[in-house]
Amino acid sequence: MKSITINGSKRESVGKSATKALRNAGKVPCVVYGGDEPIHFSADELAFKNLVYTPDVHTVVITLEDGTQVNAILQDIQFHPVSDRILHIDFYQIFDDKEVMLEIPVRVVGNSRGVRNGGVLRIVTRKLRIKAIPENLPDFIEVDITEMKIGSKKYVTSVASNDYKILHPDNTVICQVRTSRTAIVDEVDEEEELEGEEGAEEGAEGTEAGAEAPAAEAPAEE
Repeated sequence: MKSITINGSKRESVGKSATKALRNAGKVPCVVYGGDEPIHFSADELAFKNLVYTPDVHTVVITLEDGTQVNAILQDIQFHPVSDRILHIDFYQIFDDKEVMLEIPVRVVGNSRGVRNGGVLRIVTRKLRIKAIPENLPDFIEVDITEMKIGSKKYVTSVASNDYKILHPDNTVICQVRTSRTAIVDEVDEEEELEGEEGAEEGAEGTEAGAEAPAAEAPAEE
């Protein structure tokens, strides 16, 4: 998974007045949990634009002025209800040998047969929650819809991997191809149906021919 570096400064005071002063200076108060003790720091609001305002997911390397470096993931973020400015961010420290839970975006690839025939692709689950060690965290989870016909569904079991564990029930639907007013019969299904009908007709003709064949005459009695 790609990583973003955030340069910050440790916070000496965590009171309301100190927090307000940081925000007035264009900085965001943050806390890192998950280690031996919480780490309070602040960073410029602009430093978070590539982390927050994106559909992608990244791990974070927090680098502080005293040389401290912490690997973490974004855990929670608070926005101002009116201005939408970032008010506070919580991070969770990660370690190379410990599994972490994270929501990973789903990326759909391929040109579905069902969509080509007029069906509508509906993405039901846009992010999947997984559990893995940091090294195995993917940037996204790819879902191939090429062979999906009208009425088909893709479940989380179709994207299972040895690198991570999916934390959803097996019957969770990722996407499906639904019918529409402009949908037509799937070409492959139609061909198979015609072949089946032709086979049935040939069988019926054989039966009729057998029924119409004259019975062998019994030998005349002398």
